[in-house]
Amino acid sequence: MPAEDHIDLRAHPFLLNSLRASQKSSKEGKEKAEEKEDKEKQYPMVSREHKRAALHEKLQLLRSITNSHALNENSIIIDASKYIQELKQKVERLNQDIATSRTSSDQNPLPVVSVTTLEKGYLINVLSEKSCPGLLVSILEAFEELGLTVLEARVSCTDNFRLQAVGGEDEEQGENINAQVVKQAVVQAIKNWSESSE
Repeated sequence: MPAEDHIDLRAHPFLLNSLRASQKSSKEGKEKAEEKEDKEKQYPMVSREHKRAALHEKLQLLRSITNSHALNENSIIIDASKYIQELKQKVERLNQDIATSRTSSDQNPLPVVSVTTLEKGYLINVLSEKSCPGLLVSILEAFEELGLTVLEARVSCTDNFRLQAVGGEDEEQGENINAQVVKQAVVQAIKNWSESSE
């Protein structure tokens, strides 16, 4: 077997320097790796502290919004959950109130008005499905403002409101009024009555 070759590094200064440089580089690399590892160990702690501080700040904000007197995290979250449920219930109640008011206004529409021109005057019909207390007075006042004299009238206002009236024109009014003007005056009187009775 051939004898192993031994190299005398002292005889080859270039190789000796290269080996020393390699060892130094390896040592520096190891030190840098250890330093990096140390930093990585430190940063998670800083990161956790930041997260805790941010969470604490958010919990305090939540606590102030919900008027909670709780001190620990779980109680604050429970209070916030209750607060959200209360808000949801309020919204549901408001939506129900809105729906009820819409339904009631749909169920109680304004009375229907029709006006027909007669030879001397007008036949006025007003019909509503509810009794409408005080409406007759408002309509008669509208007739008076127009200068219409009630010549004949049939009125029912127990369960519902029905008015059938014949209004004669005042001769002094001349041709200033017509069926459309009479109808508008009666409709306006009904609107005024409706607003005042709400």
